[in-house]
Amino acid sequence: MTGYYDELETRDPEERTKALASALPQAIRDARKAPAIADLLGDIDAEAITSVAALATLPLIRKAELSAAQRTSPPFGGFTTRPAAEFEHIFQSPGPIYEPGRSGGDWWRMGRFLHAAGVGSGDIVHNCFSYHLTPAGMMFEAGARAVHASVLPAGTGQVDLQVRAAADIGTTVYAGTPDFLKVILDRADELDVTLGFRRAVVGGGALFPALRRTYADRGITTLQCYATADLGSIAYETDAMEGMIVDEGVVVEIVRPGTGDPVGEGEVGEVVVTTLNADYPLIRFATGDLSAVMPGISPCGRTNTRIRGWMGRADQTTKIKGMFVRPEQVAALVARHPEIARARVIADREDDMDTLLVQLESPGGVIDAYAASVADTLKLRGRVEVVAPGSLPNDGLVIEDRRRYEA
Repeated sequence: MTGYYDELETRDPEERTKALASALPQAIRDARKAPAIADLLGDIDAEAITSVAALATLPLIRKAELSAAQRTSPPFGGFTTRPAAEFEHIFQSPGPIYEPGRSGGDWWRMGRFLHAAGVGSGDIVHNCFSYHLTPAGMMFEAGARAVHASVLPAGTGQVDLQVRAAADIGTTVYAGTPDFLKVILDRADELDVTLGFRRAVVGGGALFPALRRTYADRGITTLQCYATADLGSIAYETDAMEGMIVDEGVVVEIVRPGTGDPVGEGEVGEVVVTTLNADYPLIRFATGDLSAVMPGISPCGRTNTRIRGWMGRADQTTKIKGMFVRPEQVAALVARHPEIARARVIADREDDMDTLLVQLESPGGVIDAYAASVADTLKLRGRVEVVAPGSLPNDGLVIEDRRRYEA
């Protein structure tokens, strides 16, 4: 695959700035059609928001506010410009948080990433993102359609069937979380089955350097994107392998955690994203993720801003096994069992896979009942450990990430 997805990727930065001067006021005008965002914006003059600096004067939208609004005004909390029945899809992510989806075009803008990863006509994408409730499967399917690739809607689990389908169909591209590809490859080795994956496009979790090397040793080029159910594609890797290029359909700011104030180039801060999506025009949506702007232009020739990728969380919400775990979910777990005083969710790594340990302060209890509550509230399974009351650290943490991201 050669060339660029379109001429937007290689624009002179000044040309992009001029285009933004028109796009931002339109985004504000669109946002005013969403009742909840109109309330947040108040009497702000849309025509005055013509630059990233002007955008930075607007209030942030946080996921907690979105969640609260959805509880009082379901399903979207007034953050969309059209009613729920006018969207082809309605998704539910853990929280729960509800997100809209459209089937026309590349609504989540994933095609740009897949093109940069070398995916196109003639490829068959083995799509292992979930098609159940959450939008990731549809996001990558829409992106594959945009680059004229075929799709096997594989979803998650059923590893033996995944191996059989990949071999029989001849899928050439893996799409899914970084860890699950290794599960498929290892099982194929056990079954003495040869698979034809040449590329992998991954998201939903950290791509650790050692795992990328493992895939490269097997002839699989692996690139990752940074995307969310709310915002679609935010940034993506290219073959230059130097940071992530910001998608052309969003505006990214890096702000000091806990504020909306932009930080300087190279300084780590919270990622704040404004979408140029007339259906779901989130303005200054605070992701809770940490990153930093990189200086200069990518060697691949794309001229948009580069960020260093995911560098951790500005809050305790943590992505484990491709799913977000939020402090409010931990609180819901504790509330189910009056004898539990406190809980701590611990994310770690073992054999290149995410692991989950849930420690519960309790004088006793039935482990199986606790494990069932963990699966129901966190939407993940993991090891449950009962510890003595008062033994967990008094540091305010309910979610601890022990994973290390060095090579």
